[in-house]
Amino acid sequence: MLYADIVVDISHEKLDKIFQYAIPKDMEEHIHPGKRVIIPFGKGNRNIKGYVVDITDTPSFDPQRIKAIIKADDAQVPIDSKMISLAYMIKKRYGGTINDALKTVIPVKKAVRNNTTKYIRLNADDTTLKELLEQYGKDKRMSSRCILLNALAENEVMSEEFIKNELGVSESVIKSLEKTDVIAVESKIRYRNPIKVNAQERGSIILNDDQRRIADEIISDIDDNKMNNYLIHGVTGSGKTEVYMEIINHVLQKGKQVIMLIPEISLTYQTVKRFYAKFGDRVSIMNSRLSAGERYDQYLRAKNKDIDVMIGPRSALFTPFDNLGLIVIDEEHEGSYKSEMPPRYDARQVACMLAKMSGCSVILGSASPSVEAFYAVQQGRLILKKLAQRAKGASLPQVYIEDLREELKKGNKSIFSERLDGLIKDRLSKGEQIMLFINRRGYSGFVSCRACGHIIKCPHCDVSMTYHTPDGEQYGTYKEGARLVCHYCGYEMKATSTCPKCSSKFISIFGTGTQKVEMMAARKYPGARILRMDKDTTKGKDGHAKILSAFAAGDADILIGTQMIVKGHDFPNVTLVGILAADLSLGANDFSASETTFELLLQAAGRAGRAQRPGEVVIQTYKPDHYSVINAAKMDYEAFYNREISARKLFGYPPVVGLLSVLVMGKNEADTGKFANLLAQTARQCEAADENLLILGPSEATISKINDYYRKVIYIKHADERILIHVRDCMQQLHLGSKDYNDYIVHYDILT
Repeated sequence: MLYADIVVDISHEKLDKIFQYAIPKDMEEHIHPGKRVIIPFGKGNRNIKGYVVDITDTPSFDPQRIKAIIKADDAQVPIDSKMISLAYMIKKRYGGTINDALKTVIPVKKAVRNNTTKYIRLNADDTTLKELLEQYGKDKRMSSRCILLNALAENEVMSEEFIKNELGVSESVIKSLEKTDVIAVESKIRYRNPIKVNAQERGSIILNDDQRRIADEIISDIDDNKMNNYLIHGVTGSGKTEVYMEIINHVLQKGKQVIMLIPEISLTYQTVKRFYAKFGDRVSIMNSRLSAGERYDQYLRAKNKDIDVMIGPRSALFTPFDNLGLIVIDEEHEGSYKSEMPPRYDARQVACMLAKMSGCSVILGSASPSVEAFYAVQQGRLILKKLAQRAKGASLPQVYIEDLREELKKGNKSIFSERLDGLIKDRLSKGEQIMLFINRRGYSGFVSCRACGHIIKCPHCDVSMTYHTPDGEQYGTYKEGARLVCHYCGYEMKATSTCPKCSSKFISIFGTGTQKVEMMAARKYPGARILRMDKDTTKGKDGHAKILSAFAAGDADILIGTQMIVKGHDFPNVTLVGILAADLSLGANDFSASETTFELLLQAAGRAGRAQRPGEVVIQTYKPDHYSVINAAKMDYEAFYNREISARKLFGYPPVVGLLSVLVMGKNEADTGKFANLLAQTARQCEAADENLLILGPSEATISKINDYYRKVIYIKHADERILIHVRDCMQQLHLGSKDYNDYIVHYDILT
């Protein structure tokens, strides 16, 4: 008798253990690690689903008490055995349940019915075919058979769809000829192809000296089986992608496969276009905007070795390649590589785990590397490769810092400084393109009463509601049909023209969003063709690609957008970038706010002047003296890093000191506070605790309530990641060890 070790498909920590079930004899060949099965569970033997993680012939307890698997769940995509091991590593490092970790490593959850095309093939030789045509030609009722056989005589294989629709041959005729073995009907799977780019094959890419040196050095290490991990730090426009492609091409020639991670779905269009031109249909994509059928087909294509390169955001990391040769993580500084849902894994760290299991290298790349990555270089965990010059002889843009306080003193209340306004008009007159970046979405920031100061907040979350206009024709005052939206829980309400607290009619809309910038630009530059790109305009499946392709084709003069327009895009005709509200992110309640601001400004500035035409960048700010702004304008990463890492060392923040954040959520504010205090006390009493363990809190989270859940946060610091993991495990044991704490939700996040 064989037995299966199974994790039940219930994401609850109290059931986060292995259960053993007997495998019936008639199922043995169908049950294997990674398979999802239906099992009887609990005293009532209710049918639930579970994942098989191991198979053994040794029972873990009395065989008479071991229940049997009911059946295999064939609708579920199985988990690769390597991914099961990776899931256990993710659970150990990031916490959460093994079930959550297993679901994380399944990029496609359910099997989807295949699209198949039927083909008709002629089975008869020339002599038999001639005899049949003479026989059928004598009977008018056999005319359809003659039509089909004559067509197959010219084209030995034809699609059933064409035969039925174009030749008018019925299903019954096809079946009757198939029974006599005159023809054969074959079915072929037709994969859904999510790539909708028309990329022509480009000539061979000629690398410059710096690009060639880096590519050759990494290729040499790969050939010598030195599986190092690298950071390519190249200025914007330095041609990092060309270096990736050169190395990837070499890895593919060795018969191996490659995963290329990109941070945003919006980057997929241009990245895939370039890769498709180089590698053809051996490239595919995986992202959340694909249909279930498209995702499943890309999973099958990877599993069946029909593709060699998978491109996509962090979920693409779990592509089921069985001969992985390289992982590339472009724009590695991006926050989207960190999952916000349990387990809160970091795709960059998990990529290194997967690479070690697979015996391959990881290449990180960025013009503004994360502080963690550059610190890893200093610690010897990453090998630094630098690209200091832009490719193809392009020069870095001229950057201006405009102090908005001085603009106000001059009487300019517009969102466009005098310099930016003049440069926009100049570019429009020359037929060159402009990008305007603002780190906001929606219509405006918040709605406030000027009489009493009341800010309208979501009744379920401790955040202000955001004003959204129905048609974008007015701003600054209440408009009929407008609505207020909470961007945390989705709650909506009709916008009011009077203050709900004092009944005053002096309601104002504060802040500047992309819609407002679009309307102001349209009024100021009436002849300009304007596109807006933010979360609201890219909701459709191909929303990103449509806007980007239109701008790339020259169908617009100005592209206005949020963060998604400044990340990795390459538009040769863009010679001006305007950065509005540049210092907005400096106000975030986050130790990495300066880093985030520097990255955004540097990446935004890097969109200008990427071809032969020189570029200019205008950074508009109220904090022109901040080191993030100054060093971004100079495009001096190392000066910024040295200042930032000094601050991290002084205040004890990652990556110098590890940080465990514990978010405690509950329905009752007082009880949630008491439980959070109990968790903090448990951390202090943990046997791993020492005098270097610093525990801060509990205190109110930055947003103290979301969806009617009160939120408390505890911060724990220690230089040793293992100590933080052990302390987290002690806190989890308290939480899960008593039914008294079932009503609380606790999320753990370790940053190192």
